[in-house]
Amino acid sequence: MQGSLVCVGTGMMLGGHISPISTSYIEQADVVFSLMSTGITERWIDEMHHDVRSLQCYYQEGKNRNITYNEMVEAIIAEVRLGKKVACAFYGHPGVFACVGHRAIKQATKENYPAHMEAGISAEDCLYADLNIDPGESGCINYEASQFMFYKRNIDPTAHLILWQVALAGDKSLTKYAASKETLQVLVDLLTETYPADHQVILYQAKVLPIDNVRADTIALHDLVNIELFMHTTLVIPPSEKPQPNNDLLTRLAQIDNKETKSKHRPKLTLVI
Repeated sequence: MQGSLVCVGTGMMLGGHISPISTSYIEQADVVFSLMSTGITERWIDEMHHDVRSLQCYYQEGKNRNITYNEMVEAIIAEVRLGKKVACAFYGHPGVFACVGHRAIKQATKENYPAHMEAGISAEDCLYADLNIDPGESGCINYEASQFMFYKRNIDPTAHLILWQVALAGDKSLTKYAASKETLQVLVDLLTETYPADHQVILYQAKVLPIDNVRADTIALHDLVNIELFMHTTLVIPPSEKPQPNNDLLTRLAQIDNKETKSKHRPKLTLVI
């Protein structure tokens, strides 16, 4: 039999977000790999299949996470090479801040094995619902916190700025699991080039269990260095300015609309013979 790979998302909330098709892939697989956020969610996946193998064992304190991710990929592909139908279950969305799924699919495809990904409900989806944010209203810009710091980015203060994994901000070594106050201060200094130091921002964490509470703590931007952050904490920065109309472009659009309106109302000429 030819091996195959599917990476599925279980959503953020235990049992409440997984789709029927993702459940089916897990149940019908020969072997299931899992990477869950808590021990409870791991045990829940264990009950769905007789052969579930957690990928958490590859993490080690001080170990470069790139090495960890490559080891996970190799463990997954090894089973695909044996001709097995492999399912990988990731909490949230399997392709959002989850490079293992992307790398595994890329490697499987390179070796000519069928491989694809099924979408799941991500923390971003929950964020829009929990914080009552419509990305179509003012716009949203998303960055991983460290990537935001390492590269020159254009900040639009009229849109929401969402920084993911803020607890890991500034880590180039890929070995740390918490940013120091000094590093967080660097991030705050960068942000206060655009936003007022007392601008109200939100620390967000989605629910994992139905009995959990959503974390939506509002703080002043300059207080970020003194607040407890976790691996799954997201920094949400609401707009600090109102968007300015692009009057030149609006004038051009109005001229086009007027032209089209006149064209519609222009009487048709009838040729009489």
